[in-house]
Amino acid sequence: MTPRTSKPRPKEGLNRRECIRNLALGGGVALTAGSLAAARPTSRGKRMGIVVYSYSIRRSSRNSSKRYPPFKDAIELMDHCHSIGAGGFQVGVQGWEKAFARNVRDRREELGLYLEGQIRLPKEREDLSRFEQDISAAKEAGANVLRVAVGGRRYEQFDSFEGWKGMKEQAWESFRLAEPIAAKHRVKLAVENHKDWRIDDLVEFVRGISSEWFGICLDTGNSIALLEDPLETARALSPSVFTTHVKDMGVKEYADGFLLSEVPLGRGFLDLKSVFNLCEKSNPQVQFCLEMITRDPLKVPCFTQDYWATFQDVGAKALAGAMRMVRANASQHPLPNISNRPPDGQLQYEEANIRYCLKYAEDELGMTG
Repeated sequence: MTPRTSKPRPKEGLNRRECIRNLALGGGVALTAGSLAAARPTSRGKRMGIVVYSYSIRRSSRNSSKRYPPFKDAIELMDHCHSIGAGGFQVGVQGWEKAFARNVRDRREELGLYLEGQIRLPKEREDLSRFEQDISAAKEAGANVLRVAVGGRRYEQFDSFEGWKGMKEQAWESFRLAEPIAAKHRVKLAVENHKDWRIDDLVEFVRGISSEWFGICLDTGNSIALLEDPLETARALSPSVFTTHVKDMGVKEYADGFLLSEVPLGRGFLDLKSVFNLCEKSNPQVQFCLEMITRDPLKVPCFTQDYWATFQDVGAKALAGAMRMVRANASQHPLPNISNRPPDGQLQYEEANIRYCLKYAEDELGMTG
């Protein structure tokens, strides 16, 4: 892993958007329709969607804001996503009744949005009935791709390799239980790289399950926490990609390792254009779903002994490569922070970040259609 796979640093001076703005304001050069068209990225024929976790603050049970009230249900979330220009949304479908699923479908079709679901995998046979009901409701609403996750930050969740190994074995059992039901209903289950599985784990999983109904939800930034290069992650996982969680990342070294933070698109170091191109090369129908989580930076304590408890085949080479990447791309500005903001200020910041990302995706990543 080397820092060369990250997004090239911009040259000093005005960027493309600033040049266009200055010219449009009378910078002395005629701006023709042809030159504007040449400046814009080629349209991908689709708009950016929004993952429900982008609204983690607004969804909180502690939110009592009148200006930014919590969404009562998926339909309210959908209406809001449409109002700010998103092309679709990804949301949990657990416990949806058929009547509600039909209401979601009708409203979604009226607005012209796509829907992807999130679903909890079965852990045992006794859970299959619940799982199939959720699958059926999701399909009724129009979701044919469902994101699944089997763990979280392994370096926080487990204090031994045995604990991690047990979770991995349980995950394989869940995959085997879920696959026949996914095949029956012809829906795709997309496993996310969720700061739990490294690249080799996920490639092994895809090959082991060997099903057209199981693939990948590629999170563009999560694998950095496991000392993996984001572009290498995309290269390895994009051949099996079903959907995405799109984010840009800022990093900064601290005493025990490095800080990792979602930042508005274009303000981090990820080469999102290359990631998008890799995904569309493998799956032209893939949707790009924004997961702009507004929060304090996460600590990746890779200089501590506890961090390494679940890793047996990762060592100095991965750590050295990760730290080179962090140092080469260290944020020149403070990473986002919300704990110093009042409740409504946090909500305003969250909404502003999401809207900025949608505009950036349209202007710089070709997310129009």
